[in-house]
Amino acid sequence: MITVELGKKIKQLRMKKGLSQEKFALEIGMDRTYFASVEAGKRNISICNIKKIADGLEISLSELFEGL
Repeated sequence: MITVELGKKIKQLRMKKGLSQEKFALEIGMDRTYFASVEAGKRNISICNIKKIADGLEISLSELFEGL
């Protein structure tokens, strides 16, 4: 399922930056529990929130979806 694959990729990229879920969620203005459920693939996340995450990871939307 794409939500699970996207969540795994987001988690991998966040960890590569050395950020905790809490710190990253705070930086992008997102609730930590909501963000945790995104990484777990339990949310059908809006494109606006996907853009916030991509911006926080300093990558483009196309990079975020590459390989999914």
